[in-house]
Amino acid sequence: MNLSHLSRRTQNMDNKTTEPSDFTAPLLPTSYGANDDGVDFLEKGHDGASSVPTTLLLTTLVAVFGSYVFGSAIGYSSPTQSGIMRDLNLGVAQYSIFGSILTIGAMIGAVVSGRIADYAGRRVAMGFSQIFCILGWFAITFSKIAWWLYVGRLLIGCGIGLLSYAVPVYVAEITPKNLRGAFTAVHQLMICCGMSLTYLIGAYVNWRILALIGIIPCLVQLLSLPLIPDSPRWLAKVGRLRESDSALQRLRGKDADVYQEATEIRDYTEAFQKQTEASIIGLFRMQYLKSLIVGVGLMILQQFGGINGIVFYANSIFVSAGFSESIGTVAMVAVKIPMTTLGVLLMDKSGRRPLLLVSAVGTCLGCFLAALSFVLQDLDKWRGVSPIIALVGVLVYVGSYSIGMGAIPWVIMSEIFPINVKGSAGSLVTLVSWLCSWIISYAFNFLMSWSSAGTFFMFSAICGFTVLFVAKLVPETKGRTLEEIQASLSSYSSKR
Repeated sequence: MNLSHLSRRTQNMDNKTTEPSDFTAPLLPTSYGANDDGVDFLEKGHDGASSVPTTLLLTTLVAVFGSYVFGSAIGYSSPTQSGIMRDLNLGVAQYSIFGSILTIGAMIGAVVSGRIADYAGRRVAMGFSQIFCILGWFAITFSKIAWWLYVGRLLIGCGIGLLSYAVPVYVAEITPKNLRGAFTAVHQLMICCGMSLTYLIGAYVNWRILALIGIIPCLVQLLSLPLIPDSPRWLAKVGRLRESDSALQRLRGKDADVYQEATEIRDYTEAFQKQTEASIIGLFRMQYLKSLIVGVGLMILQQFGGINGIVFYANSIFVSAGFSESIGTVAMVAVKIPMTTLGVLLMDKSGRRPLLLVSAVGTCLGCFLAALSFVLQDLDKWRGVSPIIALVGVLVYVGSYSIGMGAIPWVIMSEIFPINVKGSAGSLVTLVSWLCSWIISYAFNFLMSWSSAGTFFMFSAICGFTVLFVAKLVPETKGRTLEEIQASLSSYSSKR
């Protein structure tokens, strides 16, 4: 169907009155289900061949440049520590402020991320984030005193706080249901690539040069944003229906029939706009209860499972366990990128829930093995084997986390909230994630001083609870449109 045909049909729809939808039942007929060939146009293209539109690929690539910026910002503080402390005469406490203030900035960015993305659009939110990041990198590059370092790091934190919400939500809203999981999971893969390449480049260049290099992906995304379409769902939400149809046609290909998907987006958006825009306090209503529990719960369990403590302080973990820190760090990078890639490839094949369950079981086992190695060390048993057990435990943890728990909570967060609360809910969920990240990052060394074995046994128990949480509460969103997912969750909450 061409765009002019679609425009005529949507113009006719504009003249009709839309009845309020029943939120206690699915909004769409069964013909819109997962096996509908009309909606899953990418499985059978216009000419019968499987294809992915070039515009969709390029648009997603532009969006996930922000994820690369996210990863490079997180990875910057590790390879630059000795150089910055030497050149600017910083103490350990001062450098700790530099490292941790990133999460403070990210919390600030998270608070406003949903509102900016809702009122100005997902593209504008990503553009704002890159302006913050560019200013931050310049401040670090030319800093002569510690305060400029802090200001730069805080600005970058604000930028990645915006990005951590805007990128997965935008990608989820522009992709068809049969590709949404894999495309959204590329967000986590690019974070991983940004961290790993920053570690690698930082081993060979000065910290000021590394900060300048960090500006490059920021500029790439900032200059590319005007070339990609806005989210069709956001355009429909703000009443720009013709632009929504046009953007959807661009993203699906000029020969794709997008009438059913456009109608679904329009009907669902109009139904939810009959409700008031919810504030963060307004999220705690029964109809959003399950979405809120799932979204916030996954973020808390993701962070309290110990990921930031283990990744940020991997070197000290290996040293404490009696293993080579250089070999351990290289092994972690060698495991993390392939396992993250595997998770992206499996996302829309196996589904979200199976990957989450496998991931949570793996992280539970990995932490248990690491704890066991410290127990053996404390008991002075198997001294030749316990360091290897620690390495295996950390690698099992990192690999398992990368295949599911790293990406899927952000994928599900971008899928489960209705359009009228997505901004407030996204801000809350992103804020919770960064707050928990700061708590674990700050507390990890104190916990390890208390008891290395006890710390990992605690993480193992939390990961074990995550298995139960996923099995009981997390819905399978594979092969369902965003509107179907949100209608089913609203239905669940309204029946309680």
